[in-house]
Amino acid sequence: MPGRTSVRPEKAERVRQLTRTIVEAPVTALIGIRGVPAAAIQGMRRGLRAQGNPIVVAPNSALRHALQAAVRERPALAPLLDHVTDQTALLVAKANPFALARQMDRTRSPTPARGGETAPGDIFVPSGTTSFKPGPIVGELQHAGFPAAIEKGKVVLKKDVTIVKAGQVISREVAGLLTRMDIKPLEVGLNLRALVDGDTFYPPAVLAIDLDEQREELLRAHRRALGLALEIAWTTPLTIEPLLVRAHRRALTLAIESGFPTKESLPLLFAKAIRQAKAVNAATGAAE
Repeated sequence: MPGRTSVRPEKAERVRQLTRTIVEAPVTALIGIRGVPAAAIQGMRRGLRAQGNPIVVAPNSALRHALQAAVRERPALAPLLDHVTDQTALLVAKANPFALARQMDRTRSPTPARGGETAPGDIFVPSGTTSFKPGPIVGELQHAGFPAAIEKGKVVLKKDVTIVKAGQVISREVAGLLTRMDIKPLEVGLNLRALVDGDTFYPPAVLAIDLDEQREELLRAHRRALGLALEIAWTTPLTIEPLLVRAHRRALTLAIESGFPTKESLPLLFAKAIRQAKAVNAATGAAE
């Protein structure tokens, strides 16, 4: 038909392969790869593939067509279509979604700014002595907004400064000076955008949890529950031993206080009697 764009067979086959991969994967995720050097991506891909979690890099148009076709078989995949933006890769896996998110976080590392990037957070530069030698660098720092001065023959920053606020663009001038001060304000790595596990969609905010903090919270809850069970004498496999120890200790204390002789309390009763006798003798001697 006139005006109809033909699709090359190899592209159509590529989309079909992507569709099958997406449909058959237990876990399907979209990964942001913006700013990650090609060599770094290759290394990350090898590491993830070795764990059974291959990354597929394809044009966004191909990913979008493949997802649209896959949604017809698995409607739960539909939310992923909203996340095919910018530079995107497909991750198919068998891993737990939260463990996978943690694995993505471990691929991230600090990197210098080159200029033109948007600051993900406030870029803070502390006061103190720099490694610069006195010279034109002082004027460069001051022009870029750094509170620089020369003191005792050294270039110093006289006070703390937030040189770029979150959401602002990092200028080339500031980026160059930050790099020379070995300050790396950005991160490079794989960014987990969204994930579908079976029929469950996980947005990034749900997956971004601190597992160490969650583990510590569970430990705190366990300690509190154990303390409550001991306080109300609730018997469980975990509490029975400390409850028996506490009951024994209280029973022994009661036997000593009441002078009740048993195999365990008798030596303690004798010791108590001796202490009391010595106290009486001391008091009598003092009175005489």
